[in-house]
Amino acid sequence: MPLDPTAEHLLSAVRASPRAVAAHDKAAWVGLFADDAAVHDPVGSRAHVGRDAIARFYDTFIGPNSIAFRVDRDLVAGQTVVRDLHIETTMSTGATVIVPMHLRYDLADTGAGWRIVRLAAHWELAVMIARLLRTGVPGLLAGAKLGPQLVANLGVSGAMGMMRALRNVGGPGKRATRHLFDAAAGTDIGRVRALLGEHAVLELPAGNPISVEEFTNRARTMRWDKMIAAGRSVSASVRLGESQGVAFVEFAANSPRIISVTIFLDANL
Repeated sequence: MPLDPTAEHLLSAVRASPRAVAAHDKAAWVGLFADDAAVHDPVGSRAHVGRDAIARFYDTFIGPNSIAFRVDRDLVAGQTVVRDLHIETTMSTGATVIVPMHLRYDLADTGAGWRIVRLAAHWELAVMIARLLRTGVPGLLAGAKLGPQLVANLGVSGAMGMMRALRNVGGPGKRATRHLFDAAAGTDIGRVRALLGEHAVLELPAGNPISVEEFTNRARTMRWDKMIAAGRSVSASVRLGESQGVAFVEFAANSPRIISVTIFLDANL
């Protein structure tokens, strides 16, 4: 089914990002963001807010490296684009790492065109570090260079803010997400309710709030893989009938209870 004009504009704005990254065009990449945009990369780290901070993020993590986006699919709902992908990063030392990722872009029409107001990159910092170290000497050298770059561009507090991403819902969050999906697959409404917070918001597809009963019924045939824990969320690549998509499961700040489930699909059911 053809995309509506707004979806085409959103995808065009998002797809400009990897082109600017590949060209090492800092001005073009930073220009994709609204003046007060926030970059959460990875989710769970301290956000980079405003174009100056986003420019420093570019100088630290994008400029020195070669980055390729391996996109499996793009999903559009409202003014949000979600990308299911892997990112391949080659450091200046020659170390190459491939990291599974889900990217969420929230955009707004600023009058000067569509701009990104929030970028949330769901990937696991610990996984990236482990893969970097497995590359041997090039990985160790890359890690040794990155530390001073972090401090020089972001300051000590910024470097510590990046390390916050090592703390996330982790294994328990992934298990709770699997239990939720398994309960829905077994049409066990009681178990689904037990895993959700009292006022949990369920959207299937994104932008379409539904009841616990309807969620349990509609998600019973869902299959999933590529589960990522970042901050207080777990994301997963999903398939529901003929549709493919990405699910985002959010957890309460100080509780294992799930407070929202949002499933982006490539076609409405």
